[in-house]
Amino acid sequence: MNHLLTPLNRRIFTAAIAVAAVLSTPVMAQAPLEQLKITAPAAPGGGWDGASRSLQQVLTATGAAKTVQVVNVPGAGGTVGLAQFVTNAKGDGTQLMTMGITMVGAILTSKSAINLDAVTPIARMTGDALVIVVPATSPLKTVNDLAAALKADTSKVVWAGGSAGGADHILAGLVAKAAGGDASKLNYVPFSGGGEALAEMLGGRVTAGVSGYNEFESQIKAGKLRALGMSTGKRMAGVDVPTIKEQGLDVELVNWRGIVAPPGITPAQKAALSAAITKALKSDEWAKVMKARGWDDAYLGADEFAAFLKTDQVRVKDVLTQIGLVK
Repeated sequence: MNHLLTPLNRRIFTAAIAVAAVLSTPVMAQAPLEQLKITAPAAPGGGWDGASRSLQQVLTATGAAKTVQVVNVPGAGGTVGLAQFVTNAKGDGTQLMTMGITMVGAILTSKSAINLDAVTPIARMTGDALVIVVPATSPLKTVNDLAAALKADTSKVVWAGGSAGGADHILAGLVAKAAGGDASKLNYVPFSGGGEALAEMLGGRVTAGVSGYNEFESQIKAGKLRALGMSTGKRMAGVDVPTIKEQGLDVELVNWRGIVAPPGITPAQKAALSAAITKALKSDEWAKVMKARGWDDAYLGADEFAAFLKTDQVRVKDVLTQIGLVK
């Protein structure tokens, strides 16, 4: 019927088709970001470093970004990296920072002048099951054995884990409290990277350690560490380790991780970063990474993650106050 259109109507009809074609183009087909810089606010070898470098690989493999750089800024549960990120990257739509529940806690315990209200939430990425381990030579065989030691004298049980106020610290405190011990006397030694905590474990200088299961997996399978219990509500698929909860202690905690942008970016910059991260996190490549590392998919988009972050900050503060880490 095009031969019946007037020249003017034909031009309008052609323009309408062009607009419709643009609007129907999938968001995922957008041009890749030229470059990105991801700050991992921890030393190499830890969970945030692993998440940052895994995301780096998937962003480039999926074509969501052309080049991605990862930089490590360790210290104080991520608050050193947070302060540097907020100050130096303000308004920069090419920068991102990995973070999570550990940073939420560290901000509270260190009384950081900069908090997460200063960043732009982009996405929640993963949930990481935590595991409590002891050296293979330890007399502690189960979570109940550990609970008995904590109840007898909480201060004599030396823990190794991530930074103060983080997920590992929170879990240790919750276990001490559930065991009937004095959580205010928790003897917890924080480390900036998983490798340092592992060395203390293997050296027999601490009683128990806490970290993501994947960080201790090889040592558990090699028989150098004994896994006492997982922090999740149900057993981790393919892992023959009971949960803390099924052994009688009402404790459950998941170490979630997210990605944020600096303050002061434009709506267009936020949209471009969100699209690139979503493309990566919804890809088959990312699914393979999660399976290999034992991470659960905890994806939330920018707006949903922002709402979650507000409520989780309140939740973490309540937990840390209950176990005496925050006054």
